[in-house]
Amino acid sequence: MIDFILNNQRIKTAAPPGTAVLDFVRKQRQLTGMKLVCKEGECGACTMLVGEWLNDRMIYKSMTSCIMPLVNAHGKHLLTIEGLSAGDLTPIQQAMIDTTGTQCGFCTPGFVVSMTGALLNSRHTNTENFLEAIDGNICRCTGYKSIERAIGKIVDDLREKQLDNDLLALINANYLPAYLADIPTRLKAIASEFPKANTDAKAIRLGGGTDLYVQRPNEMYEADINPVFSRPDMREIKIENGVCTFGAALTMGDLYHSPTFQKALPNSDYLFRLLSSTQIRNMATIGGNLVNASPIGDFTILLLGLNAAIELRKERDSRWIDLKDFYLDYKKMDLQEGEYLMNIRFQLPENPGHFYFDKISQRKYLDIAGVNSAMTLRLEEDKTIAEMHLSAGGVGPIPQYLTKTIESMLGQQLTETLLDKALQVLQSEISPISDARGSADYKRMALRQLVIAHFLKVDENIYPVEKLIGA
Repeated sequence: MIDFILNNQRIKTAAPPGTAVLDFVRKQRQLTGMKLVCKEGECGACTMLVGEWLNDRMIYKSMTSCIMPLVNAHGKHLLTIEGLSAGDLTPIQQAMIDTTGTQCGFCTPGFVVSMTGALLNSRHTNTENFLEAIDGNICRCTGYKSIERAIGKIVDDLREKQLDNDLLALINANYLPAYLADIPTRLKAIASEFPKANTDAKAIRLGGGTDLYVQRPNEMYEADINPVFSRPDMREIKIENGVCTFGAALTMGDLYHSPTFQKALPNSDYLFRLLSSTQIRNMATIGGNLVNASPIGDFTILLLGLNAAIELRKERDSRWIDLKDFYLDYKKMDLQEGEYLMNIRFQLPENPGHFYFDKISQRKYLDIAGVNSAMTLRLEEDKTIAEMHLSAGGVGPIPQYLTKTIESMLGQQLTETLLDKALQVLQSEISPISDARGSADYKRMALRQLVIAHFLKVDENIYPVEKLIGA
């Protein structure tokens, strides 16, 4: 039995755990404000807020309901557009009307819900955070400027009334419904023990489902599921003895807003903004990204660049292996029958400023990488390379740890000549193919430029500008 709160109503259902939340809400509960559009989590028209009592406080995150499995709603509060007001329009809805922020209206519920989510997190409600909150919402009518004006109107009102993130004040100002104040108590009253594991060997161990529900939606609806998305022992993060260890069920959004992860990898905000949208970051688990085994998985490449290791568990047995040894061939991993990914760990860079990640894609944001790369570097005072880890995606059948390129540089002084030599080794180590994301030659050039860019961040004079466009 899946047990949760939908807006102001407690729901208990025996519906298949793989049912998409959007389908359940629209077809079983007749709430049609969330729209069915892309069915891939890309447009944001089906955005809802998912609230969870965690660490003695309510945390709300925006998610796309079209690819969220119903079992992941267990023990949580789902807030849709229908649950935002008690009859009157909220100031956010009114601002959208006043600034002509809505035209056909199909995407509007998603925008309103995402903006409301900006009120319910722990950050200050400024323009930047509102804009970030809607980064996964697409509108085909307005050109967005009217929506930006609506945000400006909302922020001005919040500042004038000095509301910020005070829940009761926001309720009194009609920004939020009154019943939200009672949700923590009601969630505690729910028998919200984690759903029992499905021990059937054929059961799919399911995290956020952000890829499975795009690639295999019909199969997922009928599948036997062993859920891990909310499994407490897979959501821990800690730093001990210079090593950061975190559970495979943590999402990209969890790490983005984790003070512990920010301590492990300072100034990493920029890289999270390169990874999909807010809604998908809040759903996509790190473990899922790794076992997906995509040659261009962004977080996979990032962790390879940190020389991460992973814990594989089977019942009471576990083993740690280096992530670089996990990928054997295209979509083939060193994963024995019954094993699953439990934890990830990496050594904190000695100089956090010498870790770099970047990607090249047709769009800077909300796009799959054509080529991506990450690097960790430790230099001696005389610029001798004492430690180096370099990874690349999109240039071979697996996410690559560039062993030969690294070996060509270790123990030597970082110079233009050494970098030239390493770039030649790099080209011999990769095997890109031409596909929809670019030709093989383009990918070779793109990775070359990414690697040079990594080193330019270490020493802006290491490579002359005239050689940057070289072959």
